[in-house]
Amino acid sequence: MSSILDEYEDSQNSRHPVQHSSRLSAANIGITHSGFVNVRLEEEKPIFNKQRIDFSPPEKINHFAVCNNQLCMSLGKDTLLRIDLAKPDQPNQIELGRKDDSRVHKLFLDPTGSHLVISLSTSECLYLNRNTQKVRSLSRWRGHLIESVGWNKLLGTETNTGPILVGTSQGIIFEAEISASEGSLFNTNPDQYFKQVHSLEEDGRPAPVCCIEVERGPESKVVIIATTRKRLFQFVGRVAEGSEQQGFSSVFSQNQELLPSFQEFPFNMGYSEITFYTSKLRSCPKAFAWMMGNGVLYGQLDYIRPDSVLSDVQVWDYTPDIDFSFNKPISIVLTQFHFLLLLPDRVKAICTLNGQVVYEDVFPDKFGTLKKMIKDLAGGLVWIYTEKAVFRYHIQREARDVWQMYMSMNKFDLAKEYCRDRPECMDMVLAKEAEHCFQNKRYLESAKCYALTQNYFEEIALKFIEAKQDEALKEFLLKKLNNLKQSEKTQITLLVTWLTELYLNHLGLLESAEGKHGVFQETRDEFRKFLSSSKHKECLYNNRTTIYDLLASHGNVDDMVYFSVIMQDYERVISHHCQHDDYSAALEVLSKHCDEKLFYKFSPILMQHIPKKVVDAWIQMGSRLEPKKLIPALVNYSQMGSTQQVNETIRYMEFCVYQLTVTEEAIHNYLLSLYAKYKPDSLLLYLEQAGTHASYIHYDLKYTLRLCAEHGYLQACVLVYKIMELYEEAVDLALQVDVDLAKSCADLPEDDEELRKKLWLKIARHVVQEEKDVKKAMNCLSSCNLLKIEDILPFFPDFVTIDHFKEAICSSLEEYNQHIDELKQEMEEATESAKRIREDIQEMRNKYGVVENQEKCAACDFPLLNRPFYLFLCGHMFHYDCLFLEVTPHLSTYKQTKLGELQKKLAAATQTSKSRHRPAPKEKEEGGDTASLGKESAGVSREQIKSDIDDIIAFECVYCGELMIKSIDKPFIDPQKLEEEKSSWL
Repeated sequence: MSSILDEYEDSQNSRHPVQHSSRLSAANIGITHSGFVNVRLEEEKPIFNKQRIDFSPPEKINHFAVCNNQLCMSLGKDTLLRIDLAKPDQPNQIELGRKDDSRVHKLFLDPTGSHLVISLSTSECLYLNRNTQKVRSLSRWRGHLIESVGWNKLLGTETNTGPILVGTSQGIIFEAEISASEGSLFNTNPDQYFKQVHSLEEDGRPAPVCCIEVERGPESKVVIIATTRKRLFQFVGRVAEGSEQQGFSSVFSQNQELLPSFQEFPFNMGYSEITFYTSKLRSCPKAFAWMMGNGVLYGQLDYIRPDSVLSDVQVWDYTPDIDFSFNKPISIVLTQFHFLLLLPDRVKAICTLNGQVVYEDVFPDKFGTLKKMIKDLAGGLVWIYTEKAVFRYHIQREARDVWQMYMSMNKFDLAKEYCRDRPECMDMVLAKEAEHCFQNKRYLESAKCYALTQNYFEEIALKFIEAKQDEALKEFLLKKLNNLKQSEKTQITLLVTWLTELYLNHLGLLESAEGKHGVFQETRDEFRKFLSSSKHKECLYNNRTTIYDLLASHGNVDDMVYFSVIMQDYERVISHHCQHDDYSAALEVLSKHCDEKLFYKFSPILMQHIPKKVVDAWIQMGSRLEPKKLIPALVNYSQMGSTQQVNETIRYMEFCVYQLTVTEEAIHNYLLSLYAKYKPDSLLLYLEQAGTHASYIHYDLKYTLRLCAEHGYLQACVLVYKIMELYEEAVDLALQVDVDLAKSCADLPEDDEELRKKLWLKIARHVVQEEKDVKKAMNCLSSCNLLKIEDILPFFPDFVTIDHFKEAICSSLEEYNQHIDELKQEMEEATESAKRIREDIQEMRNKYGVVENQEKCAACDFPLLNRPFYLFLCGHMFHYDCLFLEVTPHLSTYKQTKLGELQKKLAAATQTSKSRHRPAPKEKEEGGDTASLGKESAGVSREQIKSDIDDIIAFECVYCGELMIKSIDKPFIDPQKLEEEKSSWL
């Protein structure tokens, strides 16, 4: 019975097992300053966390196996206990039923947890399936002490193991297959077959097969690894696809011609054990660890290699405290970065990267000697048992400190791989890598790493400055700049300015050096890429004055122009080109970036030197430029410039007027002034195209009239007068140019005959008195119908022969006679028309129709003469009320409303008439005349109302007129009354 002190010691050991930390302190890294502060709010859990299972076995535990959450243990002599870890409260106990002195030698459980092979000390074997309670004997296996089983992970199922390999204590390897089914009547054994395929030896004698493992690689490759006490054998072969069920005989036969591939070590501790690490369930192992007499052989498994799959093999010696005389290692388990050694009283975890012991857990004596350690691949748990207790280890975040080991081995890429989610550790790795590269004079790599750390910026910069490594310093600053946040504006400004200075210094050195043109060009491209970086555009823009000063201080004009373009400081670029008389380049920048304000500013100087190209650029800009703002440049050089500048000015003004349809008066006035001064032929054409209506004219008429008068363009003045509707002035001025022009002006006032006559008289007077052309004066009479011969006779001299007027006088008399005849004809036609109208009226008065007494209404089919009726020319006859009902639905809303109003007026008029027919005794004599007058007026009003009603409802026959035609698309039954009509027929 354990004491209280023993229990306390046990609890302390389970809580705080001895751990050898291999973490490196910050002092070993080189630069001790880091921006990270490591503050842990709670104690970090250990990697290997031990837990004792709450289980007290009724008997001593002899053997133990666990796989796929299925746990099996041998208790005492004849008892087997099975526990499904998913249902730990439902254990299953089975009696083996052995009466002899045999005891359980070993237990073998397949990866699925379905098949259990029990090896007995009497060289017998039993089989138990997970789904049964019956223990069955493997008769074919009798006579062999089984030491190891290599399960078939590909073909194994819950009811069949598929071909498996079995190793015995005599070094023989058998191939077998077990089936859980009952079999046939003549074969009830679970073992399907059992045949020898190979044998292993040591020093010429059979050696026990301690472990055997079967793995399948890519391309149908099969790898069999078997170990004896001091040898490790491997058999590599290929199995044809689809022939896996035939077993492994072909693999061993492929290796018969060659000596078996094995590794041998001199020391023998009587047994060995091999373990494998598999990252995922049902995948190929990646690494192995073989516990043997000389230590632990550890390596990787490379299935691509043709002859041997073992690679990167190394031997880790046992620690000095392991003495084979009293504490030999019992068992081994391999994890991703550690292998665990089980000693009689403790567990040691050794790192596979450096061979250091990182964990040691001592078990108290009260539990007895440790027996075996097993890893369950399904759950990743490590199980350890003694005769009295069962323990398990949870492995948590095994890779947490691996980065330190890789870092100490200068394997920085792997170190960074395992601390990606731990920024403080990543910073330490980067700092160590940077220092390592710096010491090995790999300065650029060192700069890249330093830029990613949180170490003091000043110290790192000084290191590169002292080492005179400007390229590395530049690389460090660039990386640091790219890692800064946009909110860190001060730091960004500092780095951008510093980098600009470094680039300019380097460019200056390369430019003066011979044979460095290629490097110079690459550096310049890199510098320009830096200047055009969109990430730092805001900083460069805010500090562009400083950058300009730096560029100017180094005399780097080309890059200053490039930077100005990036900053969209086109004014500086254009000014630079203009100062160097490169006006074409200046215009190219203007045209490329299309800044209207810069066009207005630089157009005057550019127009002076390259007028044609400037006007082409203006035309290309189109409506984006305001022509009015370009007038100062045009006016300046059109007055003092060459012919080319004047012509280009006129070309742009014509583009504005005819293409852009500019309506600003200043533009049109300026174009007119240019036409008047340099292209008079185009002046009149422009005025004619502009039109004669004042609302469509965009130039100043008075200014144009003055301009034309100053230059003596009389025909243009006449045109302006016509537009201004100053027809008398137009005719007076036109008579100085051409009589035909004056005639065209005289006909313009079409609405004012008096003015037209006056204008034509002016023309006639001019022709008679100035030109003294009587024939032309007579032509004026024929051109204007307002003039008569008597109007122009006063203009002739007193003594003129009548021969010139004879024809005109005769023509005038003939016109008078013709006019008189036309009036007579019209009077006769009017008299005849009045006569025919009187005859038609008389005929209509005498027209009548005959209605027989048996005639019926066309609508209601009742006798027609019973009520007031209508008779139409077509022969249809209707009662007044029937016609009213027929016509009303077809009338428009307006006519229906009017008809209702007329009916109301008719009813009111009828009521008034009846009241007036009643006698009034007291006022009979006095009011008699008044009553008769009212009766007469009421009767007239009532007849008029009736006539209006007739005009609406009796305008045409309802069956023969337009109403019937319009109603052709209307349904016979009103849709609103359709349901009512349907129901009436039921």
